[in-house]
Amino acid sequence: MKTDHVDAVLAGWAEEWPELDASAQGVIGRISRLSRFLERDLVRVFGEFGLTGGEFDVLATLRRALGSRGSLTPTELTAACMLSSAAMTHRIDRLEQADLVSRDRDSADRREVSVRLTSKGQALIEQALVVHTGNESRMLDALTAEDRESLAGLLRKLLQPIEAHGGISIKPRNTEDERA
Repeated sequence: MKTDHVDAVLAGWAEEWPELDASAQGVIGRISRLSRFLERDLVRVFGEFGLTGGEFDVLATLRRALGSRGSLTPTELTAACMLSSAAMTHRIDRLEQADLVSRDRDSADRREVSVRLTSKGQALIEQALVVHTGNESRMLDALTAEDRESLAGLLRKLLQPIEAHGGISIKPRNTEDERA
């Protein structure tokens, strides 16, 4: 098997400080490097449609809601996109100015607002989604379908406890307690 940059880092640590257990860097380092490379390719595709990654996320979230309710409240969008309400307001403002989303006030309670895709926004996100999903698939060409399923399961297993703690990694082990 060919080696990668992370293998070189691990070999350097093994030579320089053999008693240091740097094995976690084999996973974390690769996830981190992959994230940077993948993000670059994702941003390129979003840019082809005049969107940022965040704008794409909002439009895609609204598109997923199209079959059920057709709209989401800003609070629901904020939760789905893991943003602050101020950041979501800014994104909705930009998308509304571009005529990609509209804010609709509830006729019974004017304080209630829902956000929905405009026809222009729906057409754009549907075009972008086809290119985006093709791009993501291309990024995983080195993996078989079984590899993808296995990797997705392992990443889910790693992600679930972190999500359960609000995005904070689980408390580090106390190595002194383990030695006792």
